Amino acid sequence: MTGSEDAPSFRLAYVPGVTPAKWVKTWNERLPDIPLTLVQVPAAEAPEVLRAGEADAGLVRLPVDRTFFSAIPLYTETTVVVVPKDHLITAADEVSLADLADEVLFHPLDDVFDWDAPPGEPAFERPATTADAVELVAANVGLLVVPQSLARLHHRRDLTYRPVVDAPQSSVALSWPEEATTDLVEEFIGIVRGRTVNSTRGRTAAKPADAERKRSDQGGSRQGAKAPARSSGKPAARTARTRTGGGKPAKRGKPRRRA
Repeated sequence: MTGSEDAPSFRLAYVPGVTPAKWVKTWNERLPDIPLTLVQVPAAEAPEVLRAGEADAGLVRLPVDRTFFSAIPLYTETTVVVVPKDHLITAADEVSLADLADEVLFHPLDDVFDWDAPPGEPAFERPATTADAVELVAANVGLLVVPQSLARLHHRRDLTYRPVVDAPQSSVALSWPEEATTDLVEEFIGIVRGRTVNSTRGRTAAKPADAERKRSDQGGSRQGAKAPARSSGKPAARTARTRTGGGKPAKRGKPRRRA
């Protein structure tokens, strides 16, 4: 938990392209007295921000160091190529890396893909940021391969994009230092996993055995209170007559003649 005990707060880091708004809204509805602060950080710097305790958790791009961080994968993005609207590629609904082999492709320094060998023809230089690379695409100097969320983030009217079916993909996860799994981190985990307000959480839920024992004890008490006392002989006799009276009358034998 961050902040003092009298004024707790929660800091959530997030990388470009990720939109945490829906989870922040749910947090504010459930925990209105605990402010959530958003901290936007470059994808490459997110791990160090979490290590330094500058955020309690982060919406980051995988992979992360699993010896230090816990991570819950949330979704995997479609990879697209950003092109000018009048480019020949726009005639297709989707493309492959082979279709980009003769194109100049920018590989910015903040590229989120760990390419073994970037596709296409290398550009004259590596742009410092994805935003800079988008500007160069708009100038018809080359193309750019990015996760779809970054293409949307840097949208321009003179640019569009197409899916690249065989390109690497980027996955987004909720991550935090494993040794700093606080109650507020658990609260946010529940939110991103879609738990309801009444859902049990790992840190606050009763142990299954204890909960089952409690239900059994309560059930036994209610059953004991409602159990009727055993009836005496007379009601039992009436019951017996009722059971036999509903059938056909028994046949009577002929009366014997007197000698």
